[in-house]
Parts: sequence; structure tokens; C-alpha cells
Amino acid sequence: MINKIGKVTVYVNDQEEAKDFWLNKVGFVLKFEQEMAPGMAWIEVGPSEEEFTTLVLYSKPAMEQHNPSAVAHPSILFSTTDIESAYEKMQQNGVEVEEMQRMPYGTMFSFKDQDGNSYLLREDK
Repeated sequence: MINKIGKVTVYVNDQEEAKDFWLNKVGFVLKFEQEMAPGMAWIEVGPSEEEFTTLVLYSKPAMEQHNPSAVAHPSILFSTTDIESAYEKMQQNGVEVEEMQRMPYGTMFSFKDQDGNSYLLREDK
């Protein structure tokens, strides 16, 4: 069902400042950037072009408005090559899953572990 750890979301106060830090001070590369809303982007950085796992530099103020408790710790995004099959299998296994989200930047759904911790599974082909 799950092939890799795809992304770890880090909630940042200023996305451009965080991008500058990771690119120019740590030496990561910009893997992906797309505007999500005015003044907010989906920004992914990683240690190299070849590395699959990335950090998502997500707007902390935006998440605090949407889901304040989510910024307490980084979010983990797992990756699958078959989101429909993984969704069905998790449901069959009794995993608490949220509704599938189909966004321009990927199809995904949230699921919870036995302690109620939330994770995201996204299809990456």
C-alpha cells in the first residue's frame, strides 16, 4: 500500500524566508513550487534532484487559521502509486480514512493511526 515516505511538512512563518534558508544555507534544491492561493504556495525542497522525499514548507499562519492543532508537529505525507487501491485496502482493514481529495497538485486522503494521529497518503506516479 505505502511505497515511501513522500513528504514531511514543516510549518513556517514566512515561506520565502524558509525557502531561502533551505536553498541557500543548507544547500537543498527547489523540487516544486506552485501558488495555492494569493500569498501562499506549495513549496517542496530536497537534498538533491534525485531524492524522492521532500520537505514541504507550508504556511504556518494559513494552517493556524484552518487547523490550529496541526502545527504542533510536522505532518508526514506517505506516497503510493495506486491511491484508489490503498484507500480501499485501508477501509477494509478498519483504518479511519477521510474523504479522497483531488487537487491540481495531487490526489490524496488523510488517515488516522490507533492514537488518532493524522497522516496523509498521496499518489505519486
